[in-house]
Amino acid sequence: MMEKQRKPGYLGSVLQCKCARCREGNMFQHGLQPLPSAKNMEMPTQCEVCGQPMEIEVGFYYGTGYVSYALTVAISVAVFVAYWVLVGISINDNSLFYYLGVNALVLVLSMPYIMRLSRSIWLSFFVKFDPDWRSKAPDKVERIVEGQMGNW
Repeated sequence: MMEKQRKPGYLGSVLQCKCARCREGNMFQHGLQPLPSAKNMEMPTQCEVCGQPMEIEVGFYYGTGYVSYALTVAISVAVFVAYWVLVGISINDNSLFYYLGVNALVLVLSMPYIMRLSRSIWLSFFVKFDPDWRSKAPDKVERIVEGQMGNW
């Protein structure tokens, strides 16, 4: 009797930047670098586990700007609430400017992960989990022009 494969969780696979189709392969070639580095955004052309193309069409990841904007707004709100609760904000002193400095520091330090996470979320919008990925090939990518790859 064959053991049924457990479906990996959506949230965990997105946060770990796993392939959207099999939720096992890594979306990025290198581990997360602490400082902004070109290695942080290097992606394989396809998933090493299931063969899912990582770029569905030329310029596919331009839409991640919207996702990263939403993530940075959410982080800024969370930092504002935490700063307000822990330190307090008043218009009578410079605490608002200190908050802006703390928020800028948090956003700069989290930028490499935010950029990766926004790509992971964006890909998961367009590529759904396939429980039969072992027996089926990924969908053929129709809008890729080989001569334009990497021009974005």
